Amino acid sequence: MSNLIDSVPESSVEEFSKLLEASFVENACEEGQVIQGTVVGVESDTIIVDVGMKTEGRIPSEEFCSSGKDHDLVIGDTVDVYLERIENALGDAVLSREKARREEIWANLLVSQKENKIVEGVINGKVKGGFTVDLDGAQAFLPGSQVDVRPIRDMRPLMYTTQTFHILKMDRRRGNIVVSRKSVLSENMSVNKADLMEKLKEGEIVEGIVKNITDYGAFVDLGGIDGLLHVTDISWKRISSPEEIISIGETIKVLITKVSEENMRISLGMKQLQNDPWIEAQEKYNVGERYKGRITNIADYGAFVELEGGIEGLVHVSEMSWVSKIQNPNKYVTQDQEVEVMVLEIDIEKKRLSLGLKQCLDNPWESFAQNNPIGTKLKGKIQNITDFGLFVQVSEELDGLVHMSDVDWRKSGPEAIKDYEVGQEIDAIIIDIEPSKERISLGIKQLDGDPMDSLDDIKKGTVVTCTVIQTQAGGIDVEIGDKIPAFIKRADLSKDKSEQNPERFEVGRKVDAKVTSYDAKSRKISLSIKALEISDEKKAIEQYGSKDSGASLGDILGEALDKSTSSKDEDDKKND
Repeated sequence: MSNLIDSVPESSVEEFSKLLEASFVENACEEGQVIQGTVVGVESDTIIVDVGMKTEGRIPSEEFCSSGKDHDLVIGDTVDVYLERIENALGDAVLSREKARREEIWANLLVSQKENKIVEGVINGKVKGGFTVDLDGAQAFLPGSQVDVRPIRDMRPLMYTTQTFHILKMDRRRGNIVVSRKSVLSENMSVNKADLMEKLKEGEIVEGIVKNITDYGAFVDLGGIDGLLHVTDISWKRISSPEEIISIGETIKVLITKVSEENMRISLGMKQLQNDPWIEAQEKYNVGERYKGRITNIADYGAFVELEGGIEGLVHVSEMSWVSKIQNPNKYVTQDQEVEVMVLEIDIEKKRLSLGLKQCLDNPWESFAQNNPIGTKLKGKIQNITDFGLFVQVSEELDGLVHMSDVDWRKSGPEAIKDYEVGQEIDAIIIDIEPSKERISLGIKQLDGDPMDSLDDIKKGTVVTCTVIQTQAGGIDVEIGDKIPAFIKRADLSKDKSEQNPERFEVGRKVDAKVTSYDAKSRKISLSIKALEISDEKKAIEQYGSKDSGASLGDILGEALDKSTSSKDEDDKKND
């Protein structure tokens, strides 16, 4: 053998070595790449492919099913495959048609990215932060912010349908692809929007497809440009959500109400294509009349009622019940409840209708007024005590108020209500009823006669006898006759300043004083002992002498006192 090799020319051996080495290098480069092969065998579940150099590989038939051009392969067909590795010296290769297709797709996508071409794909799943997109076999990521030029609340119409995208980023090593549908829409909009804006005119009726729905309205695709259909322009009646009338993907007719070329905005309306029910409302509905309706919405401040013509009015919480203060309308009425209401006010310009529920029920305030005229005496239980008076139950539904000024003739209001407690049954008299204001005024002190009536002859300058009931630093509290309160100021306790001391007046002592002021309306009486003393002094001087006669004031008063005493003694003897 060695002799045979030795006989071969040295140049031939070197050439053979180079060819052999070149073949190894070529095979090494082809591993991990896409190469072209020839179908040399078709079995029930396997396709046998020859990739040259007496190297064959077996590929499962299912890898050829995903591509239409791979169907019905026959011996002799050429096909691109991915050579993973050559396993042994016999030329057995591990091949993959699927990986070859992926490499081909990646190559095409790289070209599309560089040239900023639009690619097609299908949104087929939702992941954190966005969605997955199938780009002809390659999986890409679509961020939520790149779905549309406006936020989309419902993705269902876009799922599993062919969409167009731009490729934003590709990382071959990690297998990451990021795409954007928003950029395609923005590009299309910028190209077509100007042309479409020129074609669309205010007042024109067009068809569009509801593209997206928000709380404040819906965006309608008018064939490449979106218009805003505000929630208030969808229906003449009040709706809380556009989804009550329209749905995503629905084709609707709209009126172009405004076109702003500067802002590139289009405003749409649906209700404008219908007759305005408010035009007929003024003739159809009359204030004070009753109508049937259905509750369409309940708010904290009342309930909305739809009348037969599609007009909606508000029943404010204050117009729901005659006697109950409604805090939560949901506890008084229910959604879709049929009710009878009265029209209270119509404002056609503002498109407002005020309705009342309680006006269709018997008014307990009027019934009470008819059955209980002013002056009626009744019994009632105190329900509540406030700073200004007592609330007393006068029927099963109604309460009346005893104002603190109507509790007691003699005591101040705050002091008088201290004598009462919640749950106490009392007698009272009706002093006023105002059904329109839902008010019943009661009195307790009016059950007894006004003690001031006994002072018919009293006036300024009258001398009265009173009883001391309390002393204080500023004077003394006294009572006249039938416990009528009055007050004597400290300065009015005596003409002599040394005697102006309230403490020298014992409680229960009788004193005479002159009325210095009397106000029957405010029920205030002011008295003065000082004024009486000065008055008595003047009378004594006039009757028994004068200071000019030379007699002292003490002698004159003493003489007057003696004559007064002797005169009184003579009267007593005559009486005996």
